[in-house]
Amino acid sequence: MNRIDLTPLYRSSVGFDRLASLLDNTLRGEQSSGGYPPYDIEILDENEYAITIAVAGFERDELDIQTEKGVLTVRGRKADTDKERNFLHQGIANRAFERKFNLADYVEVTDANMSNGLLTINLVKEIPEAMKPKKISIGQADTKTIEHQSEKSEKVA
Repeated sequence: MNRIDLTPLYRSSVGFDRLASLLDNTLRGEQSSGGYPPYDIEILDENEYAITIAVAGFERDELDIQTEKGVLTVRGRKADTDKERNFLHQGIANRAFERKFNLADYVEVTDANMSNGLLTINLVKEIPEAMKPKKISIGQADTKTIEHQSEKSEKVA
């Protein structure tokens, strides 16, 4: 297991502890999940994204989607079946899973849909008006005020 030492990042920066823990958790999470279930992350537009997860064999009520503190968590848990099944070969995974995705600031889940064994979660990045860049117009100085001040300085001299 290759481990990245993030200690220099903690020593030489202030306020980036969330970034360091994000990197650390991501590296640790990828190793534990084993790549199941497979997923795609797609850019739909400048501020729109979609995460598509292959959830073949799962019903809608066996899936759980939650967001908390900038982390999107998708869980799948198969319901217990009363029937005893006798397989000659079982290649379709029916195991429980948990997938986590770190969301950037202002990224929110808008909706989720399931079709043909694919769960698609749509996200949008909505920057608040207060955080958007503002154009500041440059006005012209009041010439009367400047003339008035120069007349005062001539009277004093």
